[in-house]
Amino acid sequence: MKSGVINLQKLLSLQSLSARRFCCSVGASVKGNVQRKEESFKTKLATGPGFQDFIKDAYASNKSNNIQEPDYRHAYLPEDAADGNSRKVYFETYGCQMNVNDTEIAWSILQKNGYLRAKEPTEADVVLLVTCSIREKAEQTIWNRLKQLTALKKKRIKAQGPLKIGLLGCMAERLKSELLEREKLLDVVAGPDAYRDLPRLLALARGGQQASNVLLSLEETYADVMPVHHTQGHRSAFVSIMRGCDNMCSYCIVPFTRGRERSRPMASILEEVRLLSEQGVREVTLLGQNVNSYRDTSEQQFSGSEPTQLSRGFSTVYRTRQGGTRFADLLDQVSLVDSNMRIRFTSPHPKDFPDEVLQLIQERGNLCKQIHLPAQSGSSHVLDAMCRGYTRESYLELVENIRNIIPGVSLSSDFIAGFCGETEEDHQQSISLLRTVRYNVGFLFAYSMRKKTRAYHRLQDDVPAEVKQRRLQELIAVFREEAAVVNGSLIGSTQLVLVEGESKRSAQELSGRSDGNVKVIFPKQEVPALDTGSCMEPIKLGDYVLVKVTSANSQSMRGYPLCSTTLREATARSSDSLLRTLQQQQLSTTEPPKDSLLHASG
Repeated sequence: MKSGVINLQKLLSLQSLSARRFCCSVGASVKGNVQRKEESFKTKLATGPGFQDFIKDAYASNKSNNIQEPDYRHAYLPEDAADGNSRKVYFETYGCQMNVNDTEIAWSILQKNGYLRAKEPTEADVVLLVTCSIREKAEQTIWNRLKQLTALKKKRIKAQGPLKIGLLGCMAERLKSELLEREKLLDVVAGPDAYRDLPRLLALARGGQQASNVLLSLEETYADVMPVHHTQGHRSAFVSIMRGCDNMCSYCIVPFTRGRERSRPMASILEEVRLLSEQGVREVTLLGQNVNSYRDTSEQQFSGSEPTQLSRGFSTVYRTRQGGTRFADLLDQVSLVDSNMRIRFTSPHPKDFPDEVLQLIQERGNLCKQIHLPAQSGSSHVLDAMCRGYTRESYLELVENIRNIIPGVSLSSDFIAGFCGETEEDHQQSISLLRTVRYNVGFLFAYSMRKKTRAYHRLQDDVPAEVKQRRLQELIAVFREEAAVVNGSLIGSTQLVLVEGESKRSAQELSGRSDGNVKVIFPKQEVPALDTGSCMEPIKLGDYVLVKVTSANSQSMRGYPLCSTTLREATARSSDSLLRTLQQQQLSTTEPPKDSLLHASG
């Protein structure tokens, strides 16, 4: 009996030992598996995508000077899926000049992928709307147009194939999913930084899917995309030098629809300007949301250490920037490309007008003596609520400084009526500023609150709509009154006009713009050529013509043409000297031409 108990105890002891060994073996196996999985996971983390891979074109992804185009190809699409195969695309452009330039960039990309340009939406396979989101009225115009295009889409015959409708630009980025879901009006939605992706998006749409890319980029400038310019007669063109904005004005949606500021490399800009010069373009406008804050740091050899110099009395919400090629440097180089090409720029911010920029404009004959100086309001209280970074007094000091450095400069401006918290006294301050400065050209609007902005989150849109409209009409009336006085002061002067084409009201008249960017209308007739002293010749599109101003109003001036010349000749000599030369040419002829300078000047 005792032996049996001992044997039983040994058996239980052996079973317990075996169980412990089995548990240890299983535990070691599990622990080994966990360790192997952890090591595998760590390896994947080390070799897999990082944070920067989830930010399209992040700064850290491209530190070299070589511009690398993002690869939008995907395994689920055939290699030739993005080819246009001669499909026709029609563009409609709304809003600012930046959208005009965006249209040219988008068309350049699609053209390289085999698309053709349609002249009418009825003959197109794809209709693309390049949109503006700065005001509610602009967006409502797009919604109405989309409904019209949807009706056109439904009427399209099967033989033509399905019509695809796409929406590009600021409105695309702002509304995103709503655009695809609301009444199913769209096939493609692409933000301002996604135009390279258009061929893929259109390929998906052709396959019956809705396609969207509204990612904002930290460095996309389309520097390697040469826009296909479609300006009238190819005599004027817009050249984008930077994208985005960092100012964060409380009313403005631009930083949220176009992203952070980034400047296009200067070498790319100069190459485009040279190409435009070779094509016969006579006027280039440099574009940017805050064009004069341009600072290119892409090439180390051109990067200095000087900090940003602001206009006196102005401040920013961001830290002072160091180094890089500044706006003054860019203006200097662009103006040297072609002395017979006018250079303008828009839209600047008043804070970025150091004396060196103003002095350069005064010195260079082909830099137009016209500056856009957006005020937005004449009240320091409202300017503070707008986060503009200056007061009424500092703005007026800047105006005085500009006029001292550039005598005879033409000024234009933007004003917003009825911003959050604007009182009647604030409104009167804006009227006072209009009368004090006297602008040649003005862009005036009633305030329209936009989602995402600082004003939307922190301020109240408390000025009634009818008050906004009344104040807007008062601002417009005062602007026109003062502009008429400014333009009227030029009666009797000789203006150098770049001919843009026939007047809208008469085929017997021509229209162009003065150096001050004011429209000038004059009769279509033959004139002598000042630089050659030749006989009478018809005035052509793109000619520079000296025009004697005989009348003016708030919108334009009228006069008669004296002669054709070149910008180089006109800026090298005074108007009086040019007129004396023309008189001498006419006196040297035995029979002065009809309507010549001698007859005209009396």
